[in-house]
Amino acid sequence: MHRRWTLAIIGLVLILAGGALAHFTQTSGGIQVRDIRFTGVKGNTMSALLYIPPNATPQLPAPGILAVHGYINSRETQDGFAIEFARRGYVVLALDQTGHGYSDPPAFANGFGGPDGLAYLRGLPFVDKDNIGLEGHSMGGWTVLAAAAAMPNDYRSMVLEGSSTGKPFAAEGTTSWPRNMALVFAQYEEFSTLMWGVERARDVMQSPKLWALFGTQGAVEPGKQYGDVAQGTARVLYAPAMTHPAEHISKEAIGYSLDWFARTLKGGTPRPSSDQIWFRKELGTLIAAIGFVALLLGMFDGLVEAPAFARLRLPQPADGFVQKETSTTGGRWLAALLLSAFIPALTYYPAFALGGTFVAPSRFLPQGITNQILVWAAINGLIALALMPFAPKRARRAGIIGPSVLIALITVVAGYAALWLSGLIFTTDFRFWIVALKLMSAKQFLIFLIYLLPITAFFVIALHVLHRNFSTVGASRGALYLTNILAMTLGFIVLVGAQYLTLWLSGKLFNPIPDPGFVPLSTIVAIQFVPLLAIVAVIATFTWRRTGSSLPGALICGLFVTWYVVAGTATQAAF
Repeated sequence: MHRRWTLAIIGLVLILAGGALAHFTQTSGGIQVRDIRFTGVKGNTMSALLYIPPNATPQLPAPGILAVHGYINSRETQDGFAIEFARRGYVVLALDQTGHGYSDPPAFANGFGGPDGLAYLRGLPFVDKDNIGLEGHSMGGWTVLAAAAAMPNDYRSMVLEGSSTGKPFAAEGTTSWPRNMALVFAQYEEFSTLMWGVERARDVMQSPKLWALFGTQGAVEPGKQYGDVAQGTARVLYAPAMTHPAEHISKEAIGYSLDWFARTLKGGTPRPSSDQIWFRKELGTLIAAIGFVALLLGMFDGLVEAPAFARLRLPQPADGFVQKETSTTGGRWLAALLLSAFIPALTYYPAFALGGTFVAPSRFLPQGITNQILVWAAINGLIALALMPFAPKRARRAGIIGPSVLIALITVVAGYAALWLSGLIFTTDFRFWIVALKLMSAKQFLIFLIYLLPITAFFVIALHVLHRNFSTVGASRGALYLTNILAMTLGFIVLVGAQYLTLWLSGKLFNPIPDPGFVPLSTIVAIQFVPLLAIVAVIATFTWRRTGSSLPGALICGLFVTWYVVAGTATQAAF
């Protein structure tokens, strides 16, 4: 029994070690990090992380920076920027946009929350109101532009990361507005058409929209300053060789913002832009995320040995039960693997297009991206049902539904408690880059209940077919894990790889749908499918090896994935 809890203990150790590394990185040099809520002008609750360097006091106020994440991200996504800004003596308000994280929905409301965030930052007694900077990535750029439009005299400069002035969501830029602006626009940006009206991001310097902002009649020269800082008309374009989501996890992109604010804001603590430690926090929260998965597996491993879950344990031949070793072999095995891997990827863009067109956010289905995932899951669940008769049959297990539900709930609640404690002790969550697991707000928990049953139903069907095709008691552990991981992820690996190879070679994504925002956004979302489905495969395989049933793992995955998606995306409808 004691040995069975070893993996859970390892998970807890990783969570504690990773959380400590992340915490001591973000509080380096005496910085305080506070999880705050404040009320917006319309009575809405706004959420943010507030970074306070030790030099910021009411007697000696420090410069402030409002830092804002992009669409379907959250305040922690800008941690790299926030940590480095705070290390240079800036007070940083890392905001959750409206409808994101713990800020009240709906998304896009009230200038994305930008005016509320700027007003709150300026109201802090230890912030120098004459030295405020604005920084935003993607839709976060439109958020800080909304703040600049609402309060045009209340900031000194801004950095837009992978964003733009003008349509679809911001005021048009001129040579005098916004004030002192640096634009970081990567050479492999996925949103070049949406943002600046050019097919290839590497051609952004040829954008007439950008010329109007920089006051030129020809190509903008990257790295060259246009205009004058003292007059508020300074402009600079940086064009690093990276993609849109890479901009908020890049030493180069963060370095550009550090240089620009050092040039345009007064005060703070000078440091070379190359002096950056933020990646240690990414490593810390990654270690904690790995620990979370280990904790789930370890909790299940320990619980299944309890008398209450005796029915779930893999029956032995001595118990009068023989697990039939029928499995798919040869050409049929390869066909099953290819179908399992590639049907979900091939249906991905069509399903997302259908979801975006016909399942608009509403009070009862309030999250747009989750609705698209739901349509994708429904289509693939139906396909799996249609293919199920062709999969090898397995003996049925009786009396395991109740214990499966109970063990899944206890396992996931233990993981949730670990995340809650990590946030309480370290002010961190479990994440790496755009893959992030967050606690749910009260409203998100209600939304979670809406989506839980259909998403779980998909996993019950899909994982049942997966195990019928590939899982046998006599299979080697390594081969079984590898097969199931490939069956779940290979199609998305190829899909994402093909898109980014196309982007690298041609300068733009392959776009089967004439919408400048659909394929780029859907492709970035697809990146998350790879690690998420790999985790699903690991959980499903581990639990199947302990029980011989797909049901407990499917229920754990349904709870976990629904939580992950609902807490990590935007809520577009008031709820």
